Parts: sequence; C-alpha cells; structure tokens
Amino acid sequence: MLRITDLSKKYIKSPGTVIHALEGVSLNIGPGEFVVVQGHSGSGKTTLLLSAGGLLPPSGGTVEFGGRDLYKMSQAQRARLRAEGIGFVFQQFYLISYLNVLENVLTPSLALPDQQARTHARELIEHFKLTDRIGHLPAELSTGERQRVGLARALLNRPRLLLADEPTGNLDQDNSRIVLGYFAEFARSGGTVLMVTHSPAAAEYAHRIVQLKQGKLPDQN
Repeated sequence: MLRITDLSKKYIKSPGTVIHALEGVSLNIGPGEFVVVQGHSGSGKTTLLLSAGGLLPPSGGTVEFGGRDLYKMSQAQRARLRAEGIGFVFQQFYLISYLNVLENVLTPSLALPDQQARTHARELIEHFKLTDRIGHLPAELSTGERQRVGLARALLNRPRLLLADEPTGNLDQDNSRIVLGYFAEFARSGGTVLMVTHSPAAAEYAHRIVQLKQGKLPDQN
C-alpha cells in the first residue's frame, strides 16, 4: 500500500547550514497494517509523515502509494489522490470553529463531492458515539470528542491509508486508548495506518513500532 524508499529531506537554514531531517529512510507498509514511528522531538517524524502523504516533496528517494509514485505526479494529481485515498488525523484537530460536528465531518466532501456523503457522515458520527453532539460547535466539545470528530472527518471519503501525527498528544489515557482502538479497527478492516507518536500505549495496538533516530531508521523495513 505504502512504499517509502531511500527517502531524504534536507532544509537549507542559511548559506552553508543544511539540516538533514531524513536520511535514506525506507519503510514498506501493507494493507491491514498499523505501523507506529516513534522518536524524540526533532527526529524527523512529522517530516516523514508529511512526505508519505504527498504534502512535502522530499530531497531524494520515492514515495509510492498504491503503486503510484506521488512525486512524479502534478500537484493537482497528488491533491486528487489524497482526497480519494488518504485521511489525515492531527494532534491539534484543526476543526473549523464556526461549523458544527456534522459540517466539520463533511468538509472533505468539498474536494470530492459524493451524493452519499451526508449519509456516510451521519453513520460515522454514530459510530464514534457523537450523535448527541451532531449540532454542537467544537468549543462545546470535550478534547476527546474533538479528536473523534477529526477521525470521523478523516474517514469520510473512505481512505485506504490513515496518516496520524501525535493523535493522542492532547488526550487523557482513556481517550487515547479509545482513539488507538479505532486505528486498530481500521487496520483490521483492511486499511493501512502510519502513525507518529510518543505514546507508549501505541505498542499495545500497533503491528510494528519503528524508531526514528536523527532522521534514520536503524532497522530498515
């Protein structure tokens, strides 16, 4: 499903100063797999995730999703592929403050119109136990509820791949386990999950945990 080969990313901070965020990273993840990348702050985890999702062109190497090289596509083609096949879940949720739960979950349908979107959104809201919050604004929700809205939104277009950046970073232990359980459920249904996190609880749910150290994976997979 996701094949990352010899990926590198460098940033030029000033003349003569180069930061190597990723160096020669290779990682293959198949359908039904839940893979967690752990590492200290600044180890390159978010850079890896953004490159894997077609949002950050690498300096070298390739990223293939479903057999297609993301960075041989045009920006428009990558955007279409993301809308059709990739869901993103973030630590900060990024919900739109003036939209209610249903409207926030429906936002991906703006990029990929679907006549069944509203029905599917309501099904997801029910699945994530948010039915009694469907008309509430984000400010009226608990932190755990906001993250479940973010997860429902990520699933609206029925993606094959979920990319999650510290999705439990703002959650208490109970809500963290709920969210991790949903990721495991997505993988059991045949989806692919790549998550970067500091959470030690992830080990109970993931199929593999890899450690990213200074932009490198010591044990390549």
